[in-house]
Amino acid sequence: MRFIENFLDQITMYRLVLYYLTALILNALIFSFLGIISFSPFSIIFSTAVLVTVSFVANKVFAKIFNAPTNIESLYISALILALIITPSQSIQGAVFLGLAGFLAMASKYILAINKKHIFNPAAIAVFLIAIAINQPASWWVGSFAMIPITLLGGLLMVKKIQKTDLVFSFLVTTLFVIVTFAIFNGSNLFAMLNQALLHSALLFFALIMLTEPSTTPPAKKTQVGYGILVGILYSSQLHIQNFDITPEMALLTGNIFSYLVSPKQKLILFLKEKIQIAPDIFDFVFTPKEKFSFAPGQYMEWTFQHPDTDARGNRRYFTIASSPTENELRFGIKFYPQGSSFKNTLINIGHDVPIVSSQLTGDFTLPKDEKQKLVFIAGGIGITPFRSIIKYLVDVNEKRGIILIFTNRQYSDIIYGNIFDKAKADLGIKTIYTLTDESQIPKDWSGKVGRIDEKMIREEIPDFRERIFYLSGPHSMVNAFEKTLLDMGISKSKIKTDFFPGYA
Repeated sequence: MRFIENFLDQITMYRLVLYYLTALILNALIFSFLGIISFSPFSIIFSTAVLVTVSFVANKVFAKIFNAPTNIESLYISALILALIITPSQSIQGAVFLGLAGFLAMASKYILAINKKHIFNPAAIAVFLIAIAINQPASWWVGSFAMIPITLLGGLLMVKKIQKTDLVFSFLVTTLFVIVTFAIFNGSNLFAMLNQALLHSALLFFALIMLTEPSTTPPAKKTQVGYGILVGILYSSQLHIQNFDITPEMALLTGNIFSYLVSPKQKLILFLKEKIQIAPDIFDFVFTPKEKFSFAPGQYMEWTFQHPDTDARGNRRYFTIASSPTENELRFGIKFYPQGSSFKNTLINIGHDVPIVSSQLTGDFTLPKDEKQKLVFIAGGIGITPFRSIIKYLVDVNEKRGIILIFTNRQYSDIIYGNIFDKAKADLGIKTIYTLTDESQIPKDWSGKVGRIDEKMIREEIPDFRERIFYLSGPHSMVNAFEKTLLDMGISKSKIKTDFFPGYA
């Protein structure tokens, strides 16, 4: 279990999807050699090669035409999804069909976009348009029974990584409920219908991979549940309009429209204004958006940064916005490691003329509406960034809340944003408790706490802890440990919020 946790922590969401889809293709090849799947190995290889090649070339061309940064992982993901839902072929006619699908998928990212944000799942819109044009729908052959084990295993890892359990659960429950309802009212064989849906269709692949695509999924959990219910109703519907069936891709595309309507619309092209070292291995990257940009304190964004020799962790990251909406600049606090990724190794030397794409504003790690609700913020290291955003906002708007901040670091030099928290204490009465964990590096005049945050420290510093909501932000292992401590103290899970973003930072 620890190995899986470490693996998920060290890999980006996009790279995990890419590995998963590659594993599905390889699995299909093995089954085709064994005769378990009816398609020939060559047809699977040929189809995949055509899709990858056309998608690569088309993406390059569109990126140049629209002068937009590209994401190499994204195009491969779309190509492999198409290879798994379009019937494999090795004919010239099949190659044309596959090539058209790859071209349309890439085109949709640039053409069917508003304010540089694409609306539809690329693979779904590609097969939908082809079905309309030449009446040749996708077969979704990945849903064969032999593919179920690896589909389920890899898909569950994906959902665990991106924490979209509520979305997937709402979709599956809705889909199965509709299927059961139709079976009862139509007098159909319920067991046969459920068996077909779960074991002989692409339902699981659709739910775990297609439905959870981050660019076309609502950011908030409540809207994700609504999204899952809507797509589930359409996916499982037996509706016929003049012999017109609702296909899986149509259900997803309808959900994509809903997602667009309830999601932040902006995609920013940012250029560095200044880089400020605020700790030995932490820098603030400051940008000035050219257009008005609204967000809630505590939210995060996805960064896409083109750089050479991209390693296994890819060219995308999620970083929490450290600035407040009251500030004119966007500020991101980023920690660098000795054995850093290619992304960070290049980012540290970024010039002022290099564009970074910032999009996918999301996150529920925000203040509750009830201003009287008492809160505890617990941060470890760079996990302080959302609290810097929140507390700076409260200071600027002079809004008093019952907040206690506990900020843990290895040593004194790692403490950042102290000036903001000092002002919050003076102006708003927000109490900040600092604790250092490296006892060999404690300054002589240190007046804060020493040691890790534990139950004893919480009880001593926060006597009314049962009345408060706890916000936890920091390294994944630290957040898990703190959450366990709070649960052991009798704090209900509903009173614990954890900061989450689905990428390696």
